[in-house]
Amino acid sequence: MKPCRIAVLATLAFVSPVLAQSGDPSRGQRDFRACVPCHSLEPDRNTTGPSLANLWGRKAGSLPSFDRYSDTLKASGIIWDDRSLDAWLADPQRMVPDNEMPFEGIKDSRVRSDLLAFLKEATKPGGAPERAAENRMKGMGGMMGGDRAPNLKALEPGQRVTSITHCRDTYRVITADGKRRQFWERNLRLKTDSSQEGPQSGAPAIVPAGMLGDRADVIFAAPEEISRTVEARC
Repeated sequence: MKPCRIAVLATLAFVSPVLAQSGDPSRGQRDFRACVPCHSLEPDRNTTGPSLANLWGRKAGSLPSFDRYSDTLKASGIIWDDRSLDAWLADPQRMVPDNEMPFEGIKDSRVRSDLLAFLKEATKPGGAPERAAENRMKGMGGMMGGDRAPNLKALEPGQRVTSITHCRDTYRVITADGKRRQFWERNLRLKTDSSQEGPQSGAPAIVPAGMLGDRADVIFAAPEEISRTVEARC
């Protein structure tokens, strides 16, 4: 038997018998706010972590649209249900050592029970109250990363990047409204978004980052567009 499966069985043997049926979904919905920055309830809308839609009965590490599972999780053989999810929420690293989820676990069994009660309903087809959960994150989202990523298909002129030059330690970004912004090279992040909400090919978007106006992200439709757009020129 593989070591990771032994760890899973050992964890399940000692986990408290908390079941989703005993929790309070309304309290669990509030607790889910801590999960929103990394997990969506919408099918195949993956962010930092995989979508939780249709989670019950799914094999761990098996969502086809998510490519960033750790090898240990894929090899664990876990099927997600009340018991295995309770063990995972209690201590992910104990259950599957060396998994890549940056989460220390929830030690309070009542909080886990409430969260499971909410998730068991919300992850069913048509059961996701995603908008409500995200709306409650607004106001804190700028600090915690909880706001939903904006749709970048249709951009205002001030958001659409037409050229980027790099000279010594400075990026100069020109947008379709003719304005130029200058960034220290460590304050400008070049990213890609190939999803349905990402930018059109050849029309990278600039979005604010940080709290002082000195940082931004430029988001491209594909990696190869970065080298085509950024020009080394003083």
